[in-house]
Amino acid sequence: MTRCLDCGSDRIADQCPACGLTSAAAELVVRRRIVKRTAFFLVGIIVFVAASQIFPALELDSIQIFGGVVFFLSLALGYWIDYRARKHQEIEALKRIYFGMIPVPWIFAGLLFLNGKLDNSRPVRVPATVVGKVATGAFPRSRRLIVTSWRYGRPFEHIAVDQNDFDRFQKGDDIIVQAQKGAVGIPWVYGVFRQ
Repeated sequence: MTRCLDCGSDRIADQCPACGLTSAAAELVVRRRIVKRTAFFLVGIIVFVAASQIFPALELDSIQIFGGVVFFLSLALGYWIDYRARKHQEIEALKRIYFGMIPVPWIFAGLLFLNGKLDNSRPVRVPATVVGKVATGAFPRSRRLIVTSWRYGRPFEHIAVDQNDFDRFQKGDDIIVQAQKGAVGIPWVYGVFRQ
């Protein structure tokens, strides 16, 4: 006894008694559904990257690395489901896991955006010194000032800045970093200023 690739119900013949699809038809329906949900997932990743730039979190690098791991694991799982569906093998558990991962980038994007948008905490202004600069030309274009940390147990902070701030500050400059606590507890950087 096997399960239908589309609805997941038990079937003893080639045609599913619950949805009425044959194995070949169920395979096509599942593959079409995977393609649509993968497109929705990819748009969510783009929105997540854009939302992370609006109110940049102090832990932005870690958040984006986690988002990248989720991205590649989801794509690999989607490919594996497609591969198993072509061979008419069991995919129900994998399909549920994959479909559960689809809204994750949308949830992260909304969380990061609302963290900054709804934050009414008092801004904290802390002194720091620029110890380095990092810029990448890839999507998304990223510019970071590496500054001395004001948080316990951390030697440095990577502060996301725009092009003007990146060009304006040089290694050794003393600056003021204005940070906020975040509505959901994710600290983010409002801006950097000269002392």
